[in-house]
Formats: sequence, structure tokens, C-alpha cells
Amino acid sequence: MDTITVKELKTLLPKEQGWHISLYLSTHKTGSETQQNVIRYKNSLQEAEERLLSKGYRSPDVKEMLEPAEKLLHSPGFWQNQSHGLAVFLSKEDFHYYRLPLHFDELVVIGPGYHIKPLLPFFSTDGHFYILALSQNEVRLLEGTRDSVDEIDLESMPESMAEALQLNRLNRHLQFHTSTNTPSAEGRAGVHHGHDPSDENKRRILQWFKRIDAEMPKVFIGNQSPMVLAGVAYLFPLYREANSYPHLVEEGIPGNPEELKPEELHSRAWPIVAPYFMKTQENAVAKYHQLTNSGQTTTNVQEAVQAAHQGRVAELFVALNVQVWGDLEPSTNTVHVHENAQKGDKDLLDLASINTILNGGSVFAVDKEQVPDGGPLAAIFRY
Repeated sequence: MDTITVKELKTLLPKEQGWHISLYLSTHKTGSETQQNVIRYKNSLQEAEERLLSKGYRSPDVKEMLEPAEKLLHSPGFWQNQSHGLAVFLSKEDFHYYRLPLHFDELVVIGPGYHIKPLLPFFSTDGHFYILALSQNEVRLLEGTRDSVDEIDLESMPESMAEALQLNRLNRHLQFHTSTNTPSAEGRAGVHHGHDPSDENKRRILQWFKRIDAEMPKVFIGNQSPMVLAGVAYLFPLYREANSYPHLVEEGIPGNPEELKPEELHSRAWPIVAPYFMKTQENAVAKYHQLTNSGQTTTNVQEAVQAAHQGRVAELFVALNVQVWGDLEPSTNTVHVHENAQKGDKDLLDLASINTILNGGSVFAVDKEQVPDGGPLAAIFRY
């Protein structure tokens, strides 16, 4: 898979007992360095195998579990089509992989549940954004983070503007009906019928934009990341009229995006969205301190996990590279925290983050030093 949606996050919550393997590595997109991708991936699988054997798994069972992931080793096309980071999750029952515009630290985690915290910057409100590039010949949707960008495959997107609007036929039509007073073959001057040509063109473009907007929920479901438009300036107000995505930013990237590589679009988009991310996090920190001692904040892991399960967490700060193991009984909303991982445990920080995102809250995945009050997490309640 080339991307991951909020909905798919839920599928990474373990449904069965047993160990779960999470692999992360940064990848090279082009050039001879792509050969290193395969080598480092193979090394990660070997490390996972050794660690499973050390936990008492039988060698045939380990081989069977790793088989789907090992098949990728023999897929040259897969390794020639990478993003900046690769995340792989597998267990006895599951196998998922995601190529994402995130730089991951190389990591192998064997635990009772998948380790998803490195994915959180992709969903959190501190760096993930979209660029929608609109031009006559193509529609491109790119997703970026602070340091990288990648294009999303838009298989279901409507055809290009030229095809959708039949621009060649429209241009011929307009050239005839807006000609000067030169008499026609029938002795009549060329005349203009119906709508003003510019109005007719805009109407068609607006209809095309509405078709594009209708496809966006398939990508954006549950997403709160900002989106920047790129295109000739006169298209911006037309797209905003058709747009239903609530996080479209006001400023766009003017000009023909066909002339810009993804990295060039990223370099122009980041200055637009960076203040948005900075202000959003600063506002959340200020809100946390303002509500301290009001009963609407907590640094208690159990309380935060319970509130996230109930949909009560509005903002959540969670520390990267930290795990807190335990379990949640959904029917009673009872949370147990364990000093060490036990059978059936989950990383409660991951669990709180997923439930916060699924319930429309905001997650800031940050270094521990940036979590208010310095704990593994800090939560602001809606009520």
C-alpha cells in the first residue's frame, strides 16, 4: 500500500493473541542507493526472526509468520517504487505495509501489539499536509511532511480538465461565436449565443471541481491535515466554491504546477503550512496550561486512555519512542497499566492516540521534553 488512512489505523489494533512484528526503515527513492533498501529490510527480517526464536517460537512457525514479508525481497518493482519510509506489520493473521513520506529511524519491535507511534506524525497536527495541483492536463495530489513529499495514486480521479471540459471543442466554439463582425457565409455577422463564454467556461470548470471534490473523502476520511492548492490563480476561487474539505488553507501556490516537480511544490507549500502547525501546537500548549487544575487535563495514562475510548479527548500530546504497556477492557472501560508487557497487552500511548484520532481529536506526537509537564502523555478533555 502507498498510503494509510485514519480508518486503516483501526485495523492495526490487535485482534488475536500472540506476538506482533513492527518494522520501520527509511528508504531511498531512486538511484543505486535503492539496493540498500533490500539489504536493510532483509537485515530487519533476520533480527525479527532471531528475537522471535529467543522468545520460544519454533523455527517453522517463525518461517511461516515471516513468509509474506520475505516475498517482498524478491519483488524488484516494489523496491524501485519507494517513498521516504517503509512500515511493515505482520503477525500470524495479518500482513500490512505502507510506503510513506516519513523518515523513520530503523526499528524492529516485537510486542503483544503493533508499534504504531512512528506513524503518528502522519496523522497528527504537527507536520502532515496535502497539495492539490490542478492544471489543464492533470490532477496531482501530494502528501507531505516537514521534510518530504510524495504523490498519491489517484486511480479514481476524474479525467483531466482538457478531457472533462472538451477544451478544444469549446475553444473552437468560442472562436466562431465571438468573432468580429466579419460576415458569415450566409451574410450574417458571427454572433454569440447563450452564456457569456467566460461564464460558460467557469461553469464547466466548477462542475469538474465538484467531481474532484467528491473523490476526496476516499483519501481524507477522518483527516484534519491542511491542504494547499496549486494552479493558475483564477482557479482558486472556483475550487473553493466546490470544496467540502474543511482544512483547505486560504493561500495557494500560483502558476502552472505541471512545470514543478514534487520537491518544488513542497518547498513552496511548506512556508504556507508551517505557521499553521506552529500556531496549532502553541495554542494547544497554552490551552493545556490554562485548563490545568480545572479537571479538563490529565497526565495520568489510565485516565487519558479511558477518556480517549469515550471520545472525550480533544488534544493529546504523546511522547515518541516511549511505550506504556497495559490493556483496556472496552465493555467496562477499565484500564490496567503493567510495568512490563504481558500477554495481550497494547502500548497504551498508541491506543490513546488511535482513539483520539478516530474520534476527531488532535494528536501531537513529540519528543518527551515537549509533552506538557514532562510525562509520557498529556491530554485535554472536551468536557
